[in-house]
Amino acid sequence: MEPKHIRNLRTRSLVIHLIRDFFMGQGFLEVETPIRCPSIIPEAHIDPLMSESHYLQASPELCMKRLLSRNIQKIFQICKCFRKNEQGPRHLPELTLLEWYETGATYLNLMDHCQSLFQHIAQGLGMGTQIDYQNHTMDIGLPFDRLTVEEAFNTHGSKSAFKALEDGSFDEIMSFEVEPCLGTEQPCILYDYPAPLASLARLKENKKLAQRFELYGAGIELANGFTELNDPVLQRQRFMVENQVRSNRGQPPLPMPEKFLADLKTMPDAAGIALGVDRLVMLFCNAATIDEVVAFPPKTL
Repeated sequence: MEPKHIRNLRTRSLVIHLIRDFFMGQGFLEVETPIRCPSIIPEAHIDPLMSESHYLQASPELCMKRLLSRNIQKIFQICKCFRKNEQGPRHLPELTLLEWYETGATYLNLMDHCQSLFQHIAQGLGMGTQIDYQNHTMDIGLPFDRLTVEEAFNTHGSKSAFKALEDGSFDEIMSFEVEPCLGTEQPCILYDYPAPLASLARLKENKKLAQRFELYGAGIELANGFTELNDPVLQRQRFMVENQVRSNRGQPPLPMPEKFLADLKTMPDAAGIALGVDRLVMLFCNAATIDEVVAFPPKTL
């Protein structure tokens, strides 16, 4: 193993320690939830991995939100998640996610958490307020940029976000035109996604936009957060739409997470977010690929 790789693993260990230090200092409870579950979130764009009759989680979201319905108000978790056929410079089939949830919070609170977390980690690593990453220098001491999806498409895209949704080019324009421009001077929060992309997020009052955001640094997507939808009827409808998309693509539909939907009836208003720890470590290590910040990249197994 090269000395640089060993240094990256040491930095990774410190980053994970600092994440725990940050959330425990904020009064969050660290939790562990099952990795193998009989049902997971039905999502059209994620192919799950099986473990006998169970699914390996793509996210601990369902179980963590069930804990919110049991009167636990502030929780976080660092865990392994699994996504089939995801491998590349920024993707791993087995990844490490940080998720945190807080009752009474909204996506606006999560945005503030993200900046405070970045600053806490940088300070703990002795890096000050500037992160040098692959010919970019991000200043995390300044307020993070905040840009609506509509503004981002109008500024960097070849068409509006809503036109791109209509003709099916949204993901392509986001990946190749918009994302590379985000977070080059300081991390960027891309927020207010169109309602069809709400996922598990609550809609805004106008019903056209979702209270959802993603965090970017140096063009890399780092986190996805929302004000949580806690309407079980509407959430079931969204899951059914996702399964229909899967069926239209020739993919098998996924079972409904009935126990989650039942607990959603008593879940209080809350906000939650998933942040990719491997990608976060990439930034703090100035690593060009995700393989450089894990002990055993898939190709070495």
